[in-house]
Formats: sequence, C-alpha cells, structure tokens
Amino acid sequence: MSRLVHLSDLHFGRARPELLAPLSDAINAAHPDLVVVSGDLTQRARSREFAAAREFLDGLGARWLAVPGNHDIPLYQPWDRFLKPFRKYRENIALDLEPCHEGEDYLVAGLNTVDRFAGQRGRARAGAIRRVCSLFDGGPDDRFNILMAHHPFEQDHASHKTPMKRAEPMLERLKACGTHVVLSGHLHMWHTGPFLTRPGHVGPIQVHAGTSLSSRLRGEVNDFALLDMTGDRLTVTRMAVEADGTDFTERTQARFKRRGTGLVPLDGSEIDGDAGQL
Repeated sequence: MSRLVHLSDLHFGRARPELLAPLSDAINAAHPDLVVVSGDLTQRARSREFAAAREFLDGLGARWLAVPGNHDIPLYQPWDRFLKPFRKYRENIALDLEPCHEGEDYLVAGLNTVDRFAGQRGRARAGAIRRVCSLFDGGPDDRFNILMAHHPFEQDHASHKTPMKRAEPMLERLKACGTHVVLSGHLHMWHTGPFLTRPGHVGPIQVHAGTSLSSRLRGEVNDFALLDMTGDRLTVTRMAVEADGTDFTERTQARFKRRGTGLVPLDGSEIDGDAGQL
C-alpha cells in the first residue's frame, strides 16, 4: 500500500496563516510516502514567497515533489519573465521543473505546463508528453502511472479560465501510454473522476485539487487530496476545512479499480456534489 498527498495552489503571499499549522498537522497525521504539489507555490514569484513555501514543505517531515505553476514566474518583470522565468523557482524550490519519483507501486512524473508567453493559460509540450510516455509505457502491470501538472487537461465551460492549448491530443497520447491518474490544480476547484468528455471510458482519471492555503477561494473551501493505492484499487479522499473552520477533515471519497491501462469507478463510489465541476 502506498499513500500520496496532493497539494495545489499554496499561493504563499496570499496564504491563510491560520491554516499553516492545521495543514501541516493533517499531512503529518496521514504519514504519506510522498507529498506532491501541482504548482502555484507563490502568488507573485517573489523570493520571500518562495522561501516561505520551501520552509513549509521542508517542515512537513515527508519527501515532496513539485512542479511550477503560472504564478511561479514573474508577472511584472518582463525581462525576467521571458528570459529567465524559472530562476527564482530553481533557486528556492528545485532545479528540475519536471521531476519524477518511483515508489513501490507507483510512478509520479511531473509535467511543466507553464507558458511564459501567455498569461494564465497552460501548454502541454509534445516533447514533454513523449518523455512522460517513455516512462509510463511498458511499465509493470501492477504500477499506478501518475502525471502531475499545474494546468488541467480539461475543464467545464463554467470555468472563467482559458483552457490549456492542445490538451485534447495530448490527453489521447497519455491515455494510449497507460496513464492512470492526472493530478492538477489552477482552478481552485475540486473534481475527482473520469474526464468529462470520456464518461464510461477506461482511461485516466483526473484528481483536481482546489487550493490548500490561498484566501482566493472562489466559492470553494481549502482542501487537499489523499491517494491510497492498494493492489489494483485507488481511493481518493478529499480533506477539507469547513467554511468557518481551520481543521482539515475527510469530506468525500471516490474509489477506482485498475482495468487494463486505465481506471474505472467502483460501484457505489461516492462521487457526489463534492466531486465538483470544472
């Protein structure tokens, strides 16, 4: 059995200070094998924000892995944004923008979807997708292949954010090479389940966490995800605070079973109103 914690959109610089200790305590209580952070560690890519994010992650007492988000490159310094957008991220968080980690029964591959020439819109690069698929394709049948990216490959029309460029063919390629789970953030909304355009299909599912710490809630609450893998089963638990609280507690669970190179929901899996819409 393996357990991952999925955090997203920490937004140090706009983080709620009253949630720092409760989030750390909840993660420590979960005893994860790995903590993954799907981007937007900072609000404005300032050195002090990166330093605060790094201090928080190092204080968790667990191994962690992160990819950058669009807020992790400078917005108001065009020279830095276009010529050296990830300098501060590399100095404070990690040199590798697309890290990987293999556990006993899973492989997590990071994908950098930040486009320095766009505002908040993401981009999936063909070469990066080929790299991920080279890691996933032909792996052990009993391994969960997990992709971590900041931008979602799919979102509901109700979202006000611009969808990722060229996401549809990239998602088809990820399906073909045996991707089981796509972790993402960016929208500050929760969603766990099959991709909306592929209901009933065997393939990857999306686990889209909201914001774990930011005060920009957009009608949601702060949350993070627990992913438990046992044999061919995956359970995704939403850990969230109440609207007027600070403690992260279990909200809902969704359960899936590996079938071939994809996942299917288990009968009776709780994918209800808390599953969210993208």
